[in-house]
Formats: sequence, structure tokens, C-alpha cells
Amino acid sequence: MSDIVVGLDLGTGGVRAIAVNLQGQIIAQSTRSYPLLTPQPGWTEQNSSDWVEASLDALFNISQQLNGHRPIALGLSGQMHGMVPIDAQGKAIRPAILWNDQRTGKAVAEIEATIPRQESIQRTGNPAITGFQLPKLLWLRTEEPQAYARLWQILLPKDYLGYVLTGEAVTEPSDASGVGCLNLANRQWDRDILHALNINPALFPPVIESTAIAGKLKSEIAARVGLPVGLPVVAGGGDNAAAAIGLGISSSNLNRGSLSIGTSGVIFAPCDRPIPDPEGRVHLFCHVDGGYHLLGVTLAAGGSLRWYQDTFASHISYTDLMDMAERSQPGARGILFLPHLSGERSPHLDPDSRGALVNLSLAHTQADITRAVLEGVAFSLREALEVISAIAPVEQLLATGGGARHIWLRILADVLQTELIAPKAEEGAAYGAAILAMVGVGAYPNLEAALKMRSQDSNVVKPQANPLYEAGFKRYKLLYNTLKAVR
Repeated sequence: MSDIVVGLDLGTGGVRAIAVNLQGQIIAQSTRSYPLLTPQPGWTEQNSSDWVEASLDALFNISQQLNGHRPIALGLSGQMHGMVPIDAQGKAIRPAILWNDQRTGKAVAEIEATIPRQESIQRTGNPAITGFQLPKLLWLRTEEPQAYARLWQILLPKDYLGYVLTGEAVTEPSDASGVGCLNLANRQWDRDILHALNINPALFPPVIESTAIAGKLKSEIAARVGLPVGLPVVAGGGDNAAAAIGLGISSSNLNRGSLSIGTSGVIFAPCDRPIPDPEGRVHLFCHVDGGYHLLGVTLAAGGSLRWYQDTFASHISYTDLMDMAERSQPGARGILFLPHLSGERSPHLDPDSRGALVNLSLAHTQADITRAVLEGVAFSLREALEVISAIAPVEQLLATGGGARHIWLRILADVLQTELIAPKAEEGAAYGAAILAMVGVGAYPNLEAALKMRSQDSNVVKPQANPLYEAGFKRYKLLYNTLKAVR
């Protein structure tokens, strides 16, 4: 009988649970999905009860595949920034408000009127942002005062799941630094900010280390999922930080970051000191290894391609769309696509920006339009990378996610002018959560030792200079500024 750990990632589209042995091999895995709710334009919510049911089902499925392996820990990861308000009985007061929800514009203005933008950036690494949790709390106070009056604790998605599993309400720095009121210098809640906003700091859970044990699996949960009573549940990390650990990206190697193309597009660059962008155009968060990381986010990356397929090409598979884009040429024969279908995060912090597809002619084909969508996402990510590179330059990016393949990988390398490394086997945030769990229960003395346990084969894509992309990028930036001026 060999020891295994379980990693669980609570994503936006669904939950993934994996069992990993101490040599880093995946023994079992299970996924479950749940719906996304959009009750009003710009609003995104999910029922936290759906998360719980899906997670428990996935864990039960994992336990049935263990074949004598002995679970020694469970690590958590999940979507960042969401708000789960719970009452004194531990019940969710309303549906969770998610990371890409844009309802909090007035709340952001209220925060900035109270705490100067530059002070917020210096204290927390970020300005007030619509998707973060803190503005959601102010929105709740203003728009749903009866719900706010019942509030006992406000939790992030993975931390709510941890609370259900263990009965303990805690968080850790990587996820907490995306709330909007974590002081990056001491990695604890910034009481000056909360008092200025007339918010009781007790509404936020204690902050423990990412590799610390958050609690033990409750007996009734253990009976349902088939895992041992009292199984240590390790705090874990926000999805981007956990995924980075799964890829071996830490503050001990500042030359390598990551690029993820999922629903959103994310550039992750590790750094050993909390140095924010003075304008707050990219995020600065705590990393799970005790260091920090910069994060540039394009809200609709793979989401743009999914929108395009759903709207214009529902009969064409993603693979065929990629093949079609390859039949066009760099620059998409002049077509430009602005992927701001959900507003935009980095570097514009503009929830009101909208997408555009311009410069169409009768001579253009679907291949050109498809390629323009791929290139527009790449241009958006380059805007973020240019800000990051001025603070924490990276020489390589490990490229992951469903979009980091086919012709898109080549486009991204050439537009970003950065070497991309695509691992042949990609495990994601659940794998990083499992590694954190190994360290949390002492299977490895520290994260650096855990990251050495396994190496992966990968494909390397070196950038090639292309003047068509350089010209296209200049026109792309002009397009955003022009549309903003006439909005």
C-alpha cells in the first residue's frame, strides 16, 4: 500500500480531483461540471451548493479508484476573487459572485474615493478592481442590506469548500491577495483599509500559510466520499498560483513564467519582492512559496474563440478552426479583433470596454477572421507582458490550457517574442494543490524539494520576428484608444 495525496481544483466550469502518489504520478482523476448563472448582463454567479455536490461526487469517484492506496492529505485550489457570504450557521446567504462579474463599478469608485489609488496599490499590490472580492462586499452592503446584516464570514470559493469539508474557515496568501485588502508586506488583512471602509475585519477568515493544514475532514463528509475521517486538508492556493507550482514555477527561478489560455488568458511571472506596477495595470499577488508573482489577465482568451465558434461556426470543431486559421497568413490580411467581450483587465482595467472585429472586406474569408481572433488575443496578452517585463522580465513561458496548441502557440510565441514551452503532459491547478498537500503533511520538507520529484517532456517554440505582427500590434493599440474615445 503506497501513500497518495488528493488535489482538488474548484474551477469556473467544473471541479477536478486527482490522486497523486509521492513520486508525482497521477493514480486517479475525476471531473464534474456545474452551471454558470448570468441573472443580468455583466453578472456572473454560481450556487456554492453546486460546487459542494460536484466536489463530493468527484472525491467519492476518486476514492473508488484508489485500489489500496492510502490517502494522507487533501490540497485545495480554486477560482479566485469570488465572494461566498455565509451566516452564523455556516449557510451561504446568496449565490456566489464570481471573478468575472462586473456589477461593482460604483463600489470601486467608493473605495477609490476613500483610499487613494496609489495607496491601495502600494499596500495591496493592486488598485480596486471590479472583479475582486472587496468591492463585492461593498455592493452587498449597499444593494442587499438584509443579506449583509446576516453576514458572519466572507469566503473565497476554495476556502468555502474547505469550510464545508472541515468546519474551519481560513484562507491563505495567494488567494487572499486577490481580495483587495491583503497587505502584501505582512501577508495579513490590512485593518487600516477595512476600518476606512467601515468594514469589520472579523468578516474575513484568518490567513495561514499555503502549505499549512486548514483542518481535518469531518466524519460525515468522510463517510460520504469514502476518504479517512480526520484526513488533513491543506490550505492550498488560488488557481493560477497552484497551477504554477504544478508546472514547477517558483520564486527560486525568476527567468521562467507561464502562459495559460483557458477561458481567460493569464501571464504569470514570479518575483522575489512585492514590487507593484505603479499604475496597477497588472496584478501583484502572493505566491504559495512565500514569494510573489505578477499576473496579467486577458478576460476573454479561449472565451473569445468559444464565442466565435458558438456564434458563427457552431458546426466547426476547434481543431478545424485552428487548421482554418493556418490557411490565412500573419496579420490576418488586415483584419483586427479586440477581445474585450467581457470588458478587459490587464492593462486597461476597463470593465466597459467591448470587443470589435474591424477592417472586413468582401475579399476576406472565414480563415482570415478566425486567425484575427487568435491574433487579437495574442496582442492583448502582449500588452500585459510589456508591463510585466519592465518589473520582472522572463525568458521563457510555460504554455498551458486548451488554447496553447496548434497554430495558436506559434502565433503567441511570435507576437509575444518569447520562447514558449508546451509540456506534453499538463496537470493544472489540481496537481499543484496535490504538491502543496505533500509539503503540508511532511512528505517533502519544502516546496523546492517537492518540485524536483518529476521532470516532463515538452515542446519548445522559439519566437520568430515578423513585421506584420509588429504593425498589427500598433494598429491594435490604436483601435482600443479610438473606440474608447468614441464610447
